[in-house]
Amino acid sequence: MPRQPRLDAPNTLHHVMVRGIERTAIFRGHADRTDFVARLADLVAEGVWTVHAWALLPNHAHLLLRTAAAPLAVGMRRLLTGYVVNFNRRHHRTGHLFQNRYRSIVVEEEPYLLELVRYIHLNPIRAGVVSGLGALDRYPWSGHSALVGTVTRPWQATETILGQFAPSVSRARAAYRAFVAAGLTQGRRAEFQGGGLLRSVGGWAEVRALRQAGTPAAGDARILGSGAFVERLLADADATTRATLRLHRPRPPLDALVQQIAAAASVPVADLQAGRRTRAANRARQLLCQLAVRRLGYPGAMVARALGVTTSAVNRAAWSAPLPEVAAFS
Repeated sequence: MPRQPRLDAPNTLHHVMVRGIERTAIFRGHADRTDFVARLADLVAEGVWTVHAWALLPNHAHLLLRTAAAPLAVGMRRLLTGYVVNFNRRHHRTGHLFQNRYRSIVVEEEPYLLELVRYIHLNPIRAGVVSGLGALDRYPWSGHSALVGTVTRPWQATETILGQFAPSVSRARAAYRAFVAAGLTQGRRAEFQGGGLLRSVGGWAEVRALRQAGTPAAGDARILGSGAFVERLLADADATTRATLRLHRPRPPLDALVQQIAAAASVPVADLQAGRRTRAANRARQLLCQLAVRRLGYPGAMVARALGVTTSAVNRAAWSAPLPEVAAFS
């Protein structure tokens, strides 16, 4: 059965899981974990994501993050591709590191945000990486230590989480830690894990019971949320799919688009393609990336070749805040 496309939208909360291929370790030492965390911090600093919770285990990692304008896939590509290149270089290896594609679940914030923060941050204890809550407080490779204040992580959205426990930081940290401690006996929760389980309204058994009782219940394995949340998200995704299909109409050749944008911006085509950094050239280049990638569906790599820049530079420009001028060329 073909796998379903990912669900995504701006300002969407995602639980993301990445695992090593054939259970191989994706973090072998301090340098690996430091590299991964630095890449997370860079994505936050650039406004690509807001990170609420995270945990690094030897052969997998969990992230609870909120996207901004760029799709989840754009940030994940930057995070994982760069990490694998450096990992392979450090450990003198070649080939794939991660198992298939990463798993991502769209999450309804209420009531799951705090539950998932706790669940993700307890992973090092469940996996036996740390011996208990006291050790978890000091464990530098999860977001828990930043929330209790033993490790400083300026890029992590600690205020968002702590603010839900108490108005003062000290009281919030104590209440958060008590909340985590209360979850120590919960064990693994199937609805928070990947692998084809229905996460909506408590699992397939619950959905079947509701449907047999004549109560409509929407469910989707890509979503953790109520039936109403599932229906709304799927409706939004369907609208996005229809809009995407409309982009498959004939589109202008990329070189013609470059000339059109250059003429409209009064910038020589050579300036766009040579990476010249005048204000006008930068603005025209950003406009071109947004229109070509976001509106017309050109691959970022193709646009990068046309402009003589990197694919990551094109994706950053394409998924920044929309420019009003884009509408004039669509």
